[in-house]
Amino acid sequence: MYFQDIISTLNEFWKQQGCLLLQPYDTEKGAGTMSPHTVLRVLGPEPWAVAYPEPCRRPTDGRYGDNPNRAQHYFQYQVLIKPSPSNIQETYLASLQALGICHNEHDIRFVEDNWESPTLGAWGVGWEVWLDGMEITQFTYFQQCGGFDCRPVSIEITYGLERLAMYLQDVQSLWDLTWSPEICYGDIWLPFEKTQCMYNFQASDPDRLKQLFAIYEAEAIDLIAKKLAVPALDFVLKCSHTFNLLESRGVISVTERTATIGRIRGLARQVAEAWLTERKDLGLPLLTK
Repeated sequence: MYFQDIISTLNEFWKQQGCLLLQPYDTEKGAGTMSPHTVLRVLGPEPWAVAYPEPCRRPTDGRYGDNPNRAQHYFQYQVLIKPSPSNIQETYLASLQALGICHNEHDIRFVEDNWESPTLGAWGVGWEVWLDGMEITQFTYFQQCGGFDCRPVSIEITYGLERLAMYLQDVQSLWDLTWSPEICYGDIWLPFEKTQCMYNFQASDPDRLKQLFAIYEAEAIDLIAKKLAVPALDFVLKCSHTFNLLESRGVISVTERTATIGRIRGLARQVAEAWLTERKDLGLPLLTK
């Protein structure tokens, strides 16, 4: 199964489960969770079911394309359903079956692994899903986001697409994956990976990055004051990515790291509050903290 076919197969499967199919959100982010289709939609009482692929960036994970299992840019497939269906584990196993992975023929384990995002003020309880000893999915029941309780609880399913594809295609390096019958994954993404790592670790200017962080933070604060939750989230995500770039340059001390995470988390909380206030203005109840 080609990489592009894995995405289309999951799209078709989750469409049949009633999910809205959306496209990736157009700004840098470290995980599919950070898309407003998840991080905002877990808040509030209204039902929501969505599925989408999401490219992710984690600058410190880059290895110039020399590591067969690790990259600073990679893909997740994100599913969020609110409220969580009672049979969601069985449905997830059926999605693996759609990919040609029969749970009766493999060692599929749900290993307890509660999830947390310090910058988002978000956490949940759940599992890693292991396929024959390799983690392929994070399975999380959202408890809080932006410091607000999630009522009702949503289920988030995050597939690691490269890991799934490496298993399905039986290759030892993500760069050897086939994206389509004619094109390899590495043909598309390896040149990007090499040059992006050069930027992340060598070419970026720490002083300018700090200036950018301050600008993005100020813009987020201004937009929050104007009660514009979604534009404010964009700049919170830019703050988060810029912080990750500073970390990859090794210019953030332990004390600075803790303080900066706290600043981003404070912004995320204010964005969540602004989003819930918008819901209230639309006639939906504002949930308590």
